[in-house]
Amino acid sequence: MRSPSTGVVEDFFSALFRTGRNGTSALAPVVEGLRMAQAFEHEPVMADEVVAAFGAVAPGVVVDGTVGAGGHAAAILAAHRHLGVLGLDRDPSAVAASLQRLQGFGARAKIRRAPFGAMGAEVAAASATPSGWPASGGRGHSVTGVLLDLGVSSPQLDRAERGFSYRRPARLDMRMDPSSALDAAQIVNNADVGELARMFAANGEVRLAGRIARAIVGARPIETTDELAAVVAAAVPAAVRRRGHPARRVFQALRITVNDELGQLATVLPVALELVAPGGRVAVISYHSGEDRLVKAAFAEAVAGGCTCPPGLPCVCGAEPEHRWVFRGARKPSAAEVERNRRAESARFRVVERLTDSGGDR
Repeated sequence: MRSPSTGVVEDFFSALFRTGRNGTSALAPVVEGLRMAQAFEHEPVMADEVVAAFGAVAPGVVVDGTVGAGGHAAAILAAHRHLGVLGLDRDPSAVAASLQRLQGFGARAKIRRAPFGAMGAEVAAASATPSGWPASGGRGHSVTGVLLDLGVSSPQLDRAERGFSYRRPARLDMRMDPSSALDAAQIVNNADVGELARMFAANGEVRLAGRIARAIVGARPIETTDELAAVVAAAVPAAVRRRGHPARRVFQALRITVNDELGQLATVLPVALELVAPGGRVAVISYHSGEDRLVKAAFAEAVAGGCTCPPGLPCVCGAEPEHRWVFRGARKPSAAEVERNRRAESARFRVVERLTDSGGDR
């Protein structure tokens, strides 16, 4: 993540409800220098659990696909001298912040501006150039861990001009990559009622999704976060508003769609499981049920090795698992962490490990 070279930064092109990638990324320069980095401060969620998860892996590199301000990466590097970190993030503010935070780790940390869905290509590009690969206590280029801390970061929510928060007036934006063509205003003002309702139900589990969608279409044009929040609040009964602001899940659904978050996640999970060397681990922190379902299903399939036998019966189909659960189920933040950082409350942490020998534990 340190010593970046200036080059072409990845650009995105989008159509409504679809995002794609065009061009190649390069090690990113500092963006707007120290000022931007200082504005992107973020307490990493479940940092102790993340550090513990990677303590048992062999010397090599952990790919932090959502490096953000570098909090998890810094904790891993400080605790485990046998590891390097290759960090990815599509937000230039996060790139600047992580560059600054991790500079003390020297060649053990490298960062590239890219979405985590491009992880396979980024690892291949870094491996092809010795200077692009983080130093670690191991020999050669070995990915011994992958970390994904999903969702939106505190700095993205707290900086009003990013347009992520219904609590702060700003233009509707919600792009994690500011160069992406599709923003929230385009969706709000162009999608039809059916598209909006399906998006709210699927990505936000929004109650009264159809009613809210009709209200939005009737109130167009809507250009700012406070305008949209007011339209959503007025569309639902008072009893619903008393349970919390109804715009919260609507904004979540919009953000997920703008950034193709579930599509990116579905793309990267099989890549991450395949990237890690034997004994390596894949760890994911998710924050809502749509993310967690994808992670749980991908991990369960990897642990089962494609077994088609009925649940609860011995495997006779010849499937050979290549991964195992490090622990069963999802772990949650401690009560002390939730009290200190309320945004950690919905976090769910899952970890699997690639087996050393096909069909057997390490």
